[in-house]
Formats: sequence, C-alpha cells, structure tokens
Amino acid sequence: MQTDFDLTIEAGKSSRQYWKDLWRYRELFYFLAWRDVLVRYKQTVIGFAWALIRPLLTMLVFTLVFGHLAKLPSENSPYPILVFAALLPWQFFANAFTEAGNSLISDASLISKVYFPRLIVPTSAVIVSFVDFLISGIILAGLMIWYGFYPSWRICTLPLFILMAFAVAMGAGLWISALNVKYRDFRYIIPFMVQLGLYISPVGFSSSIVPDAWRLLYSVNPMVGVIDGFRWAILGGNSQLYWPGLLLSLGLVISILVSGIYFFRSTERRFADLI
Repeated sequence: MQTDFDLTIEAGKSSRQYWKDLWRYRELFYFLAWRDVLVRYKQTVIGFAWALIRPLLTMLVFTLVFGHLAKLPSENSPYPILVFAALLPWQFFANAFTEAGNSLISDASLISKVYFPRLIVPTSAVIVSFVDFLISGIILAGLMIWYGFYPSWRICTLPLFILMAFAVAMGAGLWISALNVKYRDFRYIIPFMVQLGLYISPVGFSSSIVPDAWRLLYSVNPMVGVIDGFRWAILGGNSQLYWPGLLLSLGLVISILVSGIYFFRSTERRFADLI
C-alpha cells in the first residue's frame, strides 16, 4: 500500500545542531563568498582595481576639504594617512552592512527552495567586503612608505581592532538583513544609514576635535571606538586613545553582535515564507 506524506526540512531546533549544520554546509559558504567576489567585478574594465580606486579618491577629497581647506589637526601625522587609517574600517563596515543587508533578498530563490543555515548568506557577504578591506590596505602601506612614516609597536594590536570592526559589521549586517526580509523599506533606509554614518563618524577628521564633555556621548557610535583604535595602532605615538569611549564602543559592539545573532536566529524560520 502506497502512503503519501510531506517531508518538511527545518533548521536544527537546538543551537548545538544548528552550529553543526554551519560546519556541514561550509562548502556552500565558500561557494557563495567566491561567487560574490567574482560577480562584484564581473565585466568591469579594471576589475579588482576598483577596490583601490574608491578609497583612494575618497581619501583625496577628505584630505583636500578637511586637511587643506578646513585645516583640521592631523595628530602630527600626514593627513592622508590619518584619513586612510579611518577609511579602512569605515568602508569595510559600510560595504559589509550594505551587502549583508541585501544578501537574503538577492538569494531569495535559493532560500525558498533548499534548507541550509541562513546565517551563511550574510556572513559570506561580510567576508567579501573583508577581501576589499585587505586589498585597500595596499594603499595604506604605499602611503606610509611614500611619507616615510613607520608604525610603532602598537601596530601589533591592529588585529584586535580588525576583530572589533568585523564583529560590528557582522552584528549590524545580521540585524538589517533579517529586517529587510520582513520590511522591504529597509532597502531604501540602508543607503541613508550608511551616508549618515559617514558624516557622524570621525573618518575625515580626528575625534580629538570633539569637546571633552561630548566625547563619551560621541562614542555611542560604535564605529568611533573602532576608528580611533585603528588610528591609535597605525599612527603610533602621534595618536592618543580615549579609553572610556573605547570601552563603551567595545561593549556596544559585543551587544550588537550577540543581539544580531539572536534576532537573526529567531526570525530565520520564516524567511522562506516572507521572501
């Protein structure tokens, strides 16, 4: 006798099973990340050079406006290096936030047909942005050689601040990607948030110009601590770190990452129905 039945494939109900599934589907993660790297610069004339040209042009504009016209302080360092030390983490965050936010919608056909841990999709988008971050680092190395500017022992702490940048990009990307599935308005909000964040983050200027009475409040923006940390590590003794603001930013980064994972996991089961 033949029996008809429906088979429903769901994500592992326990967190332990879910993280095991992430490892089982690691090849899919590699495929999505590599695919996004290739697609981003497909049919472009200069290919990966765009990862160098965009931050270079932005650095030149900020140096002209803030360094030469506004004549803001540069912490006794060449202004282009001051700016680019901030552009590296900012552009990584901005690109990761944007790409992760739209990643689930872009892969809607895959999500609606096949089960796999959905966390793989925004994570692969963040990894692609990290590749651009590494490529852009070539410009910073070139600038430091050009100006004869050599880092101190603080450069050894740079991986810690890179980890902070990765954590805040990942956490914010998980939040916005899950929200974008349910509320498509976020596709229009994401570019606005990135543009606004550029203005309120110390990218083109040093956060030392912010009055002391406002420094802690200013550090509520977690990218302030990340950017200040990058400058502290790269500029050496020419940059001073505002420790209360850094600790506040670190706490916010951890909160954004943990809450982002929790929110993403709590809404993940409905993605296939909403997309």
